Amino acid sequence: MVELRENEIRILAALDKLDGKAAVEQLMAECELSDAAVMRSALILQENNFAKVHAKLQTKIKLTPEGEIHAQNGLPERRLLNSVLALGGKAALQQAAQEAELEKQFVQIALGWTQRKKWAIFDSKKGTLQVTEAPKEDNDEKILGILCATEETIIDQFTAEQQVAVEILKKRKAITVEEKTQRILELTQDGKQAIEAGAANLTIGPREVTQLTPELIIKGEWRNIRLQRYNIQAPVANIWPGKKHPYLAFLDEVRAKLVTLGFKEMTGTAVETAFFNFDALYTPQDHPARETDGIYYIKNPAHGDTTAYAQAVKHVKEVHENGDQTGSTGWKYDYSEQEAKRLILRGHGTCLSARTLLSPNLQVPGKYFSIARVYRPEVVDKTHLSEFNQVEGIVLDENLNLRDLLGVLGRFAKEIAGADKIRFKPDYFPFTEPSVELSAYKEGYGWVEFGGSGIFRPEVTTPLGVKVPVIAWGLGVDRLFMMRAGVSDIRSIFSQELSWLRKKEVA
Repeated sequence: MVELRENEIRILAALDKLDGKAAVEQLMAECELSDAAVMRSALILQENNFAKVHAKLQTKIKLTPEGEIHAQNGLPERRLLNSVLALGGKAALQQAAQEAELEKQFVQIALGWTQRKKWAIFDSKKGTLQVTEAPKEDNDEKILGILCATEETIIDQFTAEQQVAVEILKKRKAITVEEKTQRILELTQDGKQAIEAGAANLTIGPREVTQLTPELIIKGEWRNIRLQRYNIQAPVANIWPGKKHPYLAFLDEVRAKLVTLGFKEMTGTAVETAFFNFDALYTPQDHPARETDGIYYIKNPAHGDTTAYAQAVKHVKEVHENGDQTGSTGWKYDYSEQEAKRLILRGHGTCLSARTLLSPNLQVPGKYFSIARVYRPEVVDKTHLSEFNQVEGIVLDENLNLRDLLGVLGRFAKEIAGADKIRFKPDYFPFTEPSVELSAYKEGYGWVEFGGSGIFRPEVTTPLGVKVPVIAWGLGVDRLFMMRAGVSDIRSIFSQELSWLRKKEVA
C-alpha cells in the first residue's frame, strides 16, 4: 500500500486525463496548484516510480516594446520602401520618410537596412531613394508577425534562415531571447497500474501541515495531522536577493586591503584646478596632455581659486621657470598663474597625491591611497573608457628606493588581480624619475597593462615642502578587476544586465 498526499493523487489523475504526459504548466492549470507544489509532488511520484520528470531546455523569444511597434506598423525599412513605391518608385528620402510617418530616430536605420537588404539604391548627392525591386516578406518580418499573434514562441521550431533572422532582430533590440527549462511529467507503467487499481493501492494520508499552531493544539486537531517532511533537494523558484554590484564589491575589497596594510585614504572632488592636476606635478603648461583632446575643461566657471595655496603656487612657478632649489633648470618658460586656475575634470588620481603632499596633516613616514573616478576624452572601446577608476598610492619615507616600489606593485598585481606573472618596463612621466610601467599576466587571460609608477622628482616634492623620497603609482583598477573576473570588455563591468549581475561571482 502506497500512501500519497492529496496533491500527488490529483496530479496522477490529471496525468491520466492528459494521456499520461503533461508539462508542469498544464498540470498547474488542471490541478490549480502552484509551480512549486506541482514539482514537489512530481518528485514524490518519481521516488515511488509512478512518474518520470523530463527536463527540456527551450529558447524562447518575445517582443520588446520597440519590437511591438515594428510588429504592428512594419519594420522601418518596409515602411520606407512602401512609401517610395507609393511615390512612384523614386523619391527624396525626407519626403518618403515623412509619407511613411517614420519617427526621426528610425529614418537612418530604415535607410541603412534598405541598402543592406538591397531593396533600393540611395543617391547621396541628390538625397533620393530608388526601389530596385518589390521584395516579398522577409524572415525577420515573418517572425515579428508570429510574435505579434503570440506572447512568446520557441525558437527551436524555426528554420536555420529564420534563426539567423532572430539574431538580427535581437541585435536590433526588437526581441529578447531567453532560455527556459520545460519540465514534463510522464506516467510510468507502475503509475498506470496504480491508477487502474484505484483506491486499493493508493490512500490519502493524514493531513499534513507545515506549522503546529495554537489553534491545532487547543482544538485537539494535532492528533489527526502530520508535520510535513521537507525534501531539501526539491526544485524551487529562483530568488534574487539584493547584493552589491560585483565591481563595487571588488573596490571595497581593494580599499579594505589597503587600509589593513596601514594606508590612509585620500579623497577629493572630481572638478580640479590645473595647478594640482598638472602644475604641481611638474607638467609644463604647454604639454600635449593639457590640450582639449587630452582633458575635459569646465566651461562655466572656467577658473577656480588658488589663493589658499599662494605660497605653493609661487614655488611651483619658480621650479617651472628655472628649477629653483631642486638642482633642475626647469622648463624655461613664463609660467601663467591664470592658467593654473583653469578648472578641469581630473585626468588622473595623482592630483590627490599632490594635495596630500601639501596638506598640513601629512605624516612622514606615511602611506596614502585613493580610488578615484577620472575623466579623459578617450575613444571608447573594449579596453578604454572616457570615464574610469584609478587606484592611486604614495608612500613617504627617507629610506625608500625603486626596489620598494616594485615590491608594492608586484604584491598589488598578484593579490588584487590574481596575476600569475608580472613585468616592468621603463616609462616616462613628467613627475617621476625613474618611471616604470606595470604589466601582469594571468593564465587563460593574457598580458594586461595596468598603469605607471615611479619616484616623485624633486621638482614635485620640494616646492610642496616634502624632503623625503616619495614612491607613487596610478593603476587602472578597472583593468585589475577585469583580470580578476575574467572580463574581456571594460564596458561590461558597468553593465546593468541582470543575467550578468546574477551570475557574476569574483574569485
